[in-house]
Amino acid sequence: MSTLSREILDPGSATRIAERCARLFQQTLADRLIAAYALGSLAHGGFAPAVSDIDLGLVLADRRQDDERTIHRVTRDLQDKDGSHQRLSVFWSSLPALRTDRDDGRFPAVDRLDLKNSGILLLGEDVRHDVAQPGADTLLTDSIRFALEILATGPVLAEFHNPEHLASDNRRFTKAVLLPLRFLYTAANADPGSTDDAIRHHLAHPSPVAAELVRAATRARHGQPASAEHLTELLHADLVPLYLHYIDSCLRRLTPADSDLSQGLTHWRTRLLDRHNPHPAHRPPRADLPDQGLGHTAGTGPAPP
Repeated sequence: MSTLSREILDPGSATRIAERCARLFQQTLADRLIAAYALGSLAHGGFAPAVSDIDLGLVLADRRQDDERTIHRVTRDLQDKDGSHQRLSVFWSSLPALRTDRDDGRFPAVDRLDLKNSGILLLGEDVRHDVAQPGADTLLTDSIRFALEILATGPVLAEFHNPEHLASDNRRFTKAVLLPLRFLYTAANADPGSTDDAIRHHLAHPSPVAAELVRAATRARHGQPASAEHLTELLHADLVPLYLHYIDSCLRRLTPADSDLSQGLTHWRTRLLDRHNPHPAHRPPRADLPDQGLGHTAGTGPAPP
């Protein structure tokens, strides 16, 4: 059975969807929307027609109390239009926060760096020169917080321990396998890079962890998935070891000042190894994000690959 997504999008079509969505956000946010950008693989290259997200960045003039609810509502309305719009991933923050290397909405550090380096203006005034560049330490700790908030939850741990559903959904399968590679690449290079960069970086090691699983995810990302049965076997064998490798790599990079993140990673590690207790490994410090499974990390939670 093929796991290939029914929605195949070329970069041009995806960019046009991003432009239409930006205009709809402009109708809602009016003159508070300073600029809208295409981000991610649409901006820096490497868009995979079968699985890549449509990353849209919104820069607001200020931050208001109901912004999260409003942007979440518009995003969900757009995602409900059809299968291609389900790939929409919206990042947003105020310009004052971006100027001071902060996120007061949903704009993780790696995506702020992507905006500054590669963002393609879709509408409004280009303000990339005003965006502060996150440092290497911020990129590392911010990506760890994302991983703990989104990937170290009970539903995702349950999927990792019983990956049959992951194997039958091409986009969720590739996200599950390739997200930790993106995190590791950014931590090592202080650069967002592309998914293909992260794959090459990982497989260049003399004995890469979960190499067969990573190669299977790479083929699936480019529209050539193996059978769900074979992918399930690979996931059972290598997905948890891949995440243990990610966690151990992060623990080696953290300092004593990051004790909360170290504790969260250690707890997550324990839960990954415990197939019989897939409850949340870490209660995130931020309470403004909904509890989401892996299939929804691209919508309104932090950044996907």
